Amino acid sequence: MDKHEHHANGGSSRRDFLRAAAGAGAAWTLSGPLAGAGEPQGAAPVPQGEVSRKVRLGLVGCGGRGTWIAGLFRQHGGFELHSAADYFEDSVEKAGDALGVERSRRFTGLSGYRKLIESGVEAVAILDVPFFYPVQARAAVEVGCHVYMAKPVAVDVPGCLAIEAAGRLATEKRRVFFVDYQMRTDPVNIEVARRVREGALGRIVHLESAGFSPAWGDSPRGATIEDLLRQGKWLSTAALSGDNIVSYDIHIIDAVIWLLGRRPACAVGFARRCRPNAIGDRQDASVVAYQLEDGTIWSHRNQALDNGAEWVLRCEAFGETARAQITYWGKSAVLGGPQAHEGEVVNLYDEGAKRNIADFYTSVVGDRFENPTVRRAVDGTLTAILGREAAARGARVTMEEILKEKKALAVDLAGLRA
Repeated sequence: MDKHEHHANGGSSRRDFLRAAAGAGAAWTLSGPLAGAGEPQGAAPVPQGEVSRKVRLGLVGCGGRGTWIAGLFRQHGGFELHSAADYFEDSVEKAGDALGVERSRRFTGLSGYRKLIESGVEAVAILDVPFFYPVQARAAVEVGCHVYMAKPVAVDVPGCLAIEAAGRLATEKRRVFFVDYQMRTDPVNIEVARRVREGALGRIVHLESAGFSPAWGDSPRGATIEDLLRQGKWLSTAALSGDNIVSYDIHIIDAVIWLLGRRPACAVGFARRCRPNAIGDRQDASVVAYQLEDGTIWSHRNQALDNGAEWVLRCEAFGETARAQITYWGKSAVLGGPQAHEGEVVNLYDEGAKRNIADFYTSVVGDRFENPTVRRAVDGTLTAILGREAAARGARVTMEEILKEKKALAVDLAGLRA
């Protein structure tokens, strides 16, 4: 066993697991249909407080967002916080106290998630470090748990294929696998997307998207990577996070995939690391040009720098007769033409998560196992990975090429507690 890949997974390694999953899923990904623009989004969410029974939920990842999301699950009313797991004991103890989880059902270490899914939970919310998501999700599905997962679903192509396979297995086992993206839940974004799909812009010629944020923490590594697993410090390590374009920009990339109903065929790009005294290997800025099979051009810009730029997650679509904008914050609109429409996206970070939790609950208690969010999440993550690879190589790269390469990102887990 390669000590750098050991994952406390019953003697197997993440590398072996992803290699097997990639082999099983590659043909389906290459030949299967892409995420449909009109794909079903599940049943209408049950209103807050209107529940038929409690679902026993386990939380994997007790950091800031994990604990916050768990609070929203409690607020919904249809979930019982049954157990919690985190690598760090202080994190799981703090979250367990806040969420009312019995001490006997608080688990730590790399294998804590396994103890959690064997503790009697029906559903697992995974809000950990993305490098671990494919293995954690597969383990949850195999024992018959429903899965609620944060973004991004993976950091590399083998991980994406493993998530795709786990989603298929969940459907076969009549379990829900739900990926938490917020932009497609907003009423204004939904209306703008509907009008675009119905021809409000004429034929779409090109798109522009952007993901701007301040710089993430850039922490030195100690004797092990343990410190990088805390407080989002993993964001500056590409193998843990997928790099900025995968970990942050995925919101808007997912929205473009949702709007278009298909992923790009190829990309070319450039990236640079320019922050002073850089420690982590994440890129600070990149520009990627995607092209779809029908010739549609899509340019994407990314930066994570403390240069005063505003937070941005936005896409503009330019058609032959009008244009449209979809955003995470601010105004979404169809601008020009007979179907002009605009509105404000309000409090999407909170409200989008609440809507997704309600949708997840509806799917679980209503036996809805189509799991449409999995395929679109995989397509979006593959698109972000394609952009990352094209920018890193400074060359034209096709989706077919990265699927055939199945390049896996490795993390040195030596010295971490099992």
